[in-house]
Amino acid sequence: MYIVQIASECAPVIKAGGLGDVVYGLSRELENRGHGVDIILPMYDCMRYDHIWGLHDAYRDLWVPWYGGAIHCSVYCGWVHGRTCFFIQPHSGDNFFNRGHYYGALDDHMRFAFFSKAALEFLLITNKRPDIIHCHDWQTGLLPVMLFEMYKWHGMDTQRVCYTIHNFKHQGIAGPQVLWATGLNNDSYYYHYDRLQDNFDHTAVNFMKGGIVYSNFVNTVSPHHAWEARYSEIGCGLGHTLELHNHKFGGILNGIAYDIWNPEIDSYTPHHYDKDDLEGKAKNKKALRERLLLRDVDKPLIAFIGRLDGQKGVHLVHHAIYHALNRGAQFVLLGSATEPSINSWFQHEKNHLNNNPDCHLEIGFNEELSHLIYAGADMIVVPSNYEPCGLTQMIGLQYGTVPIVRGVGGLVNTVFDRDYDSEKLPEERNGYVFYQTDKYALESAMNRAIGLWYDYHEEFQSLVTQGMEYDYSWNHPGEKYLGVYDYIRH
Repeated sequence: MYIVQIASECAPVIKAGGLGDVVYGLSRELENRGHGVDIILPMYDCMRYDHIWGLHDAYRDLWVPWYGGAIHCSVYCGWVHGRTCFFIQPHSGDNFFNRGHYYGALDDHMRFAFFSKAALEFLLITNKRPDIIHCHDWQTGLLPVMLFEMYKWHGMDTQRVCYTIHNFKHQGIAGPQVLWATGLNNDSYYYHYDRLQDNFDHTAVNFMKGGIVYSNFVNTVSPHHAWEARYSEIGCGLGHTLELHNHKFGGILNGIAYDIWNPEIDSYTPHHYDKDDLEGKAKNKKALRERLLLRDVDKPLIAFIGRLDGQKGVHLVHHAIYHALNRGAQFVLLGSATEPSINSWFQHEKNHLNNNPDCHLEIGFNEELSHLIYAGADMIVVPSNYEPCGLTQMIGLQYGTVPIVRGVGGLVNTVFDRDYDSEKLPEERNGYVFYQTDKYALESAMNRAIGLWYDYHEEFQSLVTQGMEYDYSWNHPGEKYLGVYDYIRH
């Protein structure tokens, strides 16, 4: 099968969040299974060119229709850690991708509408006819619309589209100008509830809604998040649209790259280990304490790794620090804030706790340190308000670090409460789950985990081992995506 991934990110060359990891990880899994995969990306000025090998001209004179004229583009090809990537570089006064950042411009809707149009034009002109076009998030939401309404009449009538939504919060809302620019000129046709019209702002078109309506299959990145999107506010206004198209909507868990996140071979950790011999984990805990100047005492070490923002439950992260210390545990935090006020708040906490021998707050992000924390911590807390999939808990399980999570999104599909899970056998449970957003729910779950560590240490070690037995690599998601591809092709 020939698959083309079209996205605004692909790690490690373009990475702002989890989307980039998914595009890279899934593409590699599909290639490992014998399928052909190309990835089409914008050529940002600020991407990591040091991760591209053999960058060269692939197509010099791509003219992309835009408004009444056309924009001249160059297309470059290179290999990103073995993946074949095509980068589209427009030459126009708009400077669509020469902004010094990936997202956050006032004309983002026009930038990515153009990118979607250019990707289709490139496939058309170069006679590439993939079996599957796999699009991601709002940035490529208009692509299946243009494929079905325009490009299928020019020889692209057999291509099928899988559309993956990673975050419903950002949907791509625009006015009629984007229709005129892309050649979808019929306002009255597209400004219809059954097509692109936003469900609440009837003067706007919604890119993500277009992707849902026009794609052959739509998925989000965990089964429980798919349920939340249809039946709760997590769908951010698209619940009814998903309900209308429920016959082609589902959830597929993301995977993690086991060649990067693997305690048996991790190049960032001083000691290696596996589920049959956890001595190396104890040594990594000692190394982590030495690096962060924590005292080496007989206490559990609890970690938080991630963004400090509302989505990640920042108020509960803050509470977890002090509750851990009050319950005789140590706490390590590694994270960067997305808002100045949150950054100031945690900088203040860092200064306040600076001389505490049982606590270290690292404000910012450090890839190497994150590996050592996963390998050295006993537990990891993930108190998210919403979490489409979540990678932190899966990495924690792989490293024998027991997750304490809030029961939302993909956390529900990957962590099974040791004491209360009704569907898994005791020997299949792997962590602790709480459901409310208040501090008492978090405290209850933390108390159970800390209590087990202190009072029944052998049982805690069994829980560690049970978590490490789970396979959250790209193996199962790869199989499921291939199942979707086969389904929509026939």
